[in-house]
Amino acid sequence: MPPLTEQRNIKLVLEYDGGRYSGWQRQNRKEKARGEKTVERSVSAALRRLFGREARLTGAGRTDAGVHARGQVANVRISSKLSCDRIQQALNAFLPGDISVLSASEVPGAFHSRFSAKSKHYRYSILNRRAPPALLRGKVHHCSYKLDVDLMRREARELRGRHDFRAFQNAGSPRKGGTVRNMLSVEVKLNRADGIISIDMKADGFLYNMARNIAGTLIDIGRGRLPAGSTAGILESQDRRFAGQSAPACGLCLVEVKY
Repeated sequence: MPPLTEQRNIKLVLEYDGGRYSGWQRQNRKEKARGEKTVERSVSAALRRLFGREARLTGAGRTDAGVHARGQVANVRISSKLSCDRIQQALNAFLPGDISVLSASEVPGAFHSRFSAKSKHYRYSILNRRAPPALLRGKVHHCSYKLDVDLMRREARELRGRHDFRAFQNAGSPRKGGTVRNMLSVEVKLNRADGIISIDMKADGFLYNMARNIAGTLIDIGRGRLPAGSTAGILESQDRRFAGQSAPACGLCLVEVKY
């Protein structure tokens, strides 16, 4: 079936539980071979049911397998005259319960969910207590050992500003577009009431697994696996081998994309 005539550009803000998905981006060969699901494929299927044909969907960030989102952004080009409220309502009726369209709005034709983005906000959540999570299972990374939050906070400050973050990119990742990013802010907070440590990272862009590798490094420093003062040296080294482990995907959430 031929694609829709590109007359309107619709911006979608999505929330999803990434637990049973192999990330955002469609991976046709992989999905076919292993029967894996992606969020993009599920949203595309809902769009196809709504409009009766394929519509081109573009996401702001390629969240990894198991990563969640509270504010993923995508845009789709359609020729339908349906109102944005009706589009949101209909898509939510067609989508599985772990994906929700929070809003739909018409935007200028030049808007691109990925290339128009000015910054992205990721949050990594750690449950720091002996008992494992029940209500937050699959939404936080459980650390039963005590973490030095003040030390983690001090180390996180070294990441602020414009740096080459290749030491926090997975080894062997493509370097198209370079590895320099501007980290606008990094904040480590402890909610003493529930024992949750949040690492909030805002940057003009993130390398592959950069957020999880930063979180894992700060965790390793907080538990004493890496010494105080490690962060600056890791940045300077530009070598992934010196950074900490990659933190599990379940603790990471794409909170917001700003334009």
